[in-house]
Amino acid sequence: MRKTLSILQNSLKLTFQELKVNKLRTALSLTGVAFGIFCIIGVLATVNSLERNIQNEVKSLGSNTIYIDKWDYSGGPNQPMWKIRARPVMKSDEAEHIRERSSLTGEVTYLMQTGANLSHKDDLLQNVRVYGISEAQINIQPLQFEAGRYFSSSEFSNGTNNCIIGFMNAENLFGSAERAIGKQVDIKGRKSKIIGVIKKEGKSFIGWDYDECVMLTNKYAKQLFDPEFANPILIVKGKEGVSTDALTQDLRGIMRQVRKLSPTQEDNFSLNSVEAFSKAISDSFVTINIVGGIIGGISLIVGMFGIANIMFVTVKERTSVIGLKKAIGARKGTILFEFLLEATILCILGGAIGLVLVYLLTLVLSGPLEFPVYISLPMLFTTIIICLLVGILAGIIPASQAAKMDPVVAIRS
Repeated sequence: MRKTLSILQNSLKLTFQELKVNKLRTALSLTGVAFGIFCIIGVLATVNSLERNIQNEVKSLGSNTIYIDKWDYSGGPNQPMWKIRARPVMKSDEAEHIRERSSLTGEVTYLMQTGANLSHKDDLLQNVRVYGISEAQINIQPLQFEAGRYFSSSEFSNGTNNCIIGFMNAENLFGSAERAIGKQVDIKGRKSKIIGVIKKEGKSFIGWDYDECVMLTNKYAKQLFDPEFANPILIVKGKEGVSTDALTQDLRGIMRQVRKLSPTQEDNFSLNSVEAFSKAISDSFVTINIVGGIIGGISLIVGMFGIANIMFVTVKERTSVIGLKKAIGARKGTILFEFLLEATILCILGGAIGLVLVYLLTLVLSGPLEFPVYISLPMLFTTIIICLLVGILAGIIPASQAAKMDPVVAIRS
């Protein structure tokens, strides 16, 4: 144990002496490793953070939830666009049929989604996202309110002209969420009273744009917009313990019955599973990670050759010292270990510099991307493992040459 610690201590001394004596040469070699680690870990950190953010948004769409739409969100079967476009839109009575016939369904809602201008006095917001919702919407996708409340059952039944608006809309029109409550806004020439402001959620890549939306009851939304052109969809959430596959098959059978499709006719609707969408996203990010890893790996190989070059030069400069060590009894394994350790230490130093650069990158990207970019603990372990492997690969040949030297020849040189 003492011998190993002594070798480790001597290797550290020699490594840092090398850094001091040959600053430029060492710095250039460390830059290669640092840049390789920066590329690999930087890409992984950014991509993994983006994937985590998108997956969180996908989860907000609802767990064990199916979106029934004329469009297939994941590409679906290879069908001409005109054929998909010609499919009938979802109807509100289809939601009632599902509620009555499905024993696996926990909640079902009919949702209209379109765009319109939103104004208050002289202030105008153009092309605001408008959602016409049913009472069960909040049970499938829970909402948090900055101020005010959700629609009551009577408001859904009567189709009152009350509305709920997003946080950014409230700030843009009234300065704050609290000031928006009770105010009236114009939508399609009709007055709507604000009863609630949704809590700020931030920029969304997928899912609902709640920050800049307006929510109306479906009954009132149908008075303002033609459902045929309001992209209506059905959202179905399965009961606790019901699998997504079982729910999908159940809904397919019900929808085919409701739409009176014969066994030979293909579906004129799409069942879009949140779980399937999440898996598709994960699969796409695997490819991105592989491509990023290859790019970073090429940079790391360049750095590895730089470290190997340093070690070859170091072995040559210390030839007489190696000969003396072997003459007084140093074993081949001891010499080999010293040089491998030195190469590994150089790679770890380069990796540390690369991690510092990645950390600075995360600080720079977190602002514009509007979601946290971070270095996870597995990435730190990955960096250490990569540095150890690169150090061993870069130092193995020079270290082997040093270990095999003839002590007499080495001393004479």
